[in-house]
Amino acid sequence: MFKMLREDIKNIFHKDPAARSWPEVLFCYPGLHAIIMHRLAHWFWRHKLYFFGRLISHISRFYTGIEIHPGAKIGRRVFIDHGMGVVIGETAEVGDDVLIYKGVLLGGTSLEKKKRHPTVGNNVVLGSNAIVLGAITIGSHARIGAASVVTHDVPANATAVGVPARISLGYSAEEVDNLEHAKLPDPIADAMKFVLEEQKKLEEKINNALKGR
Repeated sequence: MFKMLREDIKNIFHKDPAARSWPEVLFCYPGLHAIIMHRLAHWFWRHKLYFFGRLISHISRFYTGIEIHPGAKIGRRVFIDHGMGVVIGETAEVGDDVLIYKGVLLGGTSLEKKKRHPTVGNNVVLGSNAIVLGAITIGSHARIGAASVVTHDVPANATAVGVPARISLGYSAEEVDNLEHAKLPDPIADAMKFVLEEQKKLEEKINNALKGR
């Protein structure tokens, strides 16, 4: 437990330039508190002490503004930054080294008692207010843009942006680590740019043909 806590604190220093000291991180980061309390709630849940798991989860939600169902599986070094409004459902699975910003929802799309929440791979970045719905898979090193709505699988090393989210491939792990959210690719804008460029080429060909008469 203490080894994982040290990992968490070290990870926060790595991913949050605003972190100043260990005491500040330990006492003033609700995302860290939510992860610690979830581990305790999840222990009770795995041992079929469901009421105590839900109670701890409820207390954590009250104090941190972050709601993680005790049944959710959360990996190591997961950092919830400015986590107010984050909701992670019962059958969600989150891998290691995932970065989650405020307002993210890992939600379900079924009322059946089965796997109904997303599975998130390692080293994924979930932008602010991103909504990921259903028993889908977000591949490792993928990146979900802020306010995007994702309802289908996202491959590893891909970026999903928009409502509904559209996928761009080829985003490197280094670029993901740099957290340049303002530089996320926009598939719609790229498509429009391509169409306009092709239109310009056609216009030039027509003009040249007319001049050759």
